[in-house]
Amino acid sequence: MAASVRCFLRSGKNAVSTLGLRGIHRSPAAAAQMMVRDALNQAMDEELERDERVFLLGEEVAQYDGAYKVSRGLWKKYGDKRIMDTPITEAGLRPICEFMTFNFSMQAIDQVINSAAKTYYMSAGRQSVPIVFRGPNGASAGVAAQHSQCFAAWYASCPGLKVVSPWSAEDAKGLLKAAIRDDNPVVFLENELMYGVPFEMSEESQSKDFTIPIGKAKVERQGTHVTLATHSRYVSFCLDAAVVLAKEGIECEVINLRTIRPLDVECIETSVMKTNHLVTVEGGWPQFGVGAEICARIMEGPAFNYLDAPATRVTGVDIPMPYAKILEDNSVPQIKDIIYSVKRTLNV
Repeated sequence: MAASVRCFLRSGKNAVSTLGLRGIHRSPAAAAQMMVRDALNQAMDEELERDERVFLLGEEVAQYDGAYKVSRGLWKKYGDKRIMDTPITEAGLRPICEFMTFNFSMQAIDQVINSAAKTYYMSAGRQSVPIVFRGPNGASAGVAAQHSQCFAAWYASCPGLKVVSPWSAEDAKGLLKAAIRDDNPVVFLENELMYGVPFEMSEESQSKDFTIPIGKAKVERQGTHVTLATHSRYVSFCLDAAVVLAKEGIECEVINLRTIRPLDVECIETSVMKTNHLVTVEGGWPQFGVGAEICARIMEGPAFNYLDAPATRVTGVDIPMPYAKILEDNSVPQIKDIIYSVKRTLNV
């Protein structure tokens, strides 16, 4: 019961109450707490201050401080030339483009895929495209079919893009700073329900020089019986499912992917070789999803011979997102779904 309550709070629906309920996510050297929204803001602030070529543009990111207040205070500090509500094309700079929701990125899909992702290759390496496309991705709450889609698999299928999906405040800050400094176009997939969730920040992560390498996953919980590979908001769900399962003697190893492309296959393989079982968890649709790619990579690589049972996937339901809450709740993975899949995989 306690684990279910923790998951409900961490999902962002009552973030104010989470301060005392994050025991299993506590970092050994934790020195402060920070919300994901504030970590993203701090990352952009520090990079704008560090490099004058960095600028932010997007819908209502300037005077309004952004739809989710992620850019709060940046316009007042840096002015119209670097925090812009109007789209702009400039060579030699490092733009951060905010989508109010990645569902709206479909209006810019040609520029993202055919221009940003392919220019470096088509120019034979002469023209890099250092741009970050960031904003909320995936299901929120009560926003129905046109505002609830996960685009992780969409963008991760395109060569030339890097695709990042942070979970914690430390992930958000370190990965966004790394994305801004990267010379390639980076699709940075945040989650609206995580913006107001506080996480403890290590002393290291509070440095202006702190970054997290793109392409490196993190093992959030050690385990020996089954590997749970997941990203974004569902890291919380997997950690809470792991607590419940541990009471029944099942130890889950939880991998926070952090980056979808390039995928840290080595981390997943190492874990599967230890646990001999794999369950992937994501909020996106099942067909051609992130979990499907992970399962294929494991099947094609050395870890396949270590599996004692077929890998299984926990995904969103293969339908457009319904508006009614009861239908919405049954369209995205829940803790009970993860627990069921783990037990089925282990045949217990």
